[in-house]
Amino acid sequence: MQLSSYEDFIRAAQTQSEPQRLLFVFTKAMMPEKATADQQQRFGAGEGGNLEPVLCVDKLPDEVSDFNVLLEESKATGIEWDIAFAASMSGSVGFAPTPEQAEQPLKMMVESIKGGNVANFLAFNRKAELLRIL
Repeated sequence: MQLSSYEDFIRAAQTQSEPQRLLFVFTKAMMPEKATADQQQRFGAGEGGNLEPVLCVDKLPDEVSDFNVLLEESKATGIEWDIAFAASMSGSVGFAPTPEQAEQPLKMMVESIKGGNVANFLAFNRKAELLRIL
């Protein structure tokens, strides 16, 4: 299934043969420590920079079927973010993974993002637009 929106992501999770738990890592764009003049200029224009994880959460698809629910919950934390990365994990024998079972995959997801390895995740901006990050 080709995903082109947040709604597609939720729909795909809801139609899997086993229940899913969704993993979200919220990141903030940061300027590199020793940024060059070009990097500073690009960052000022809203391009480039490093994506630093600032918040993570796991949810069942029905808990965040509307992106605005996820957005409002993140606002309640007071933590600013720019891009949310998303993934899902499958349950088994008709049960979704528990929050405890999601802890290690979330940690691995955070570490992967810190290392710049984001190709395996969907990325959304604050407007729920699906992004392509190179």
